[in-house]
Amino acid sequence: MRLVLPIILAAPAAFADPPEITAVTVEQTGAGWQVSVTLLHPDTGWEHYADAWRLEAPDGTPLGTRELLHPHETEQPFTRSLTGVTIPPDLAEVHIRARCNTDGWNTGTTMVPLDQTTR
Repeated sequence: MRLVLPIILAAPAAFADPPEITAVTVEQTGAGWQVSVTLLHPDTGWEHYADAWRLEAPDGTPLGTRELLHPHETEQPFTRSLTGVTIPPDLAEVHIRARCNTDGWNTGTTMVPLDQTTR
């Protein structure tokens, strides 16, 4: 039983600094959409870094994923975009979820309302 306690105590520390979504822009560009997401995360190098963000419908259906191929320890916060995304016309909002390579996908999302007048 003594071995279980240190593992339980250590688990919250691994999730102490999930990638934080600090800004999002969503723009219709022709038939598709461009989504730009700014993340803040204490990247330490290849062993721990924010490695993706995902655009989701309100029900959690993935609409597009932007893989981040390297750490950004000297560029914080940083913004990356995904173009040509198809967003169903009946959606009034989308959600952004971030991921890091050691802790996985964030449990929470950032909701982004869509301006229906630009459709």
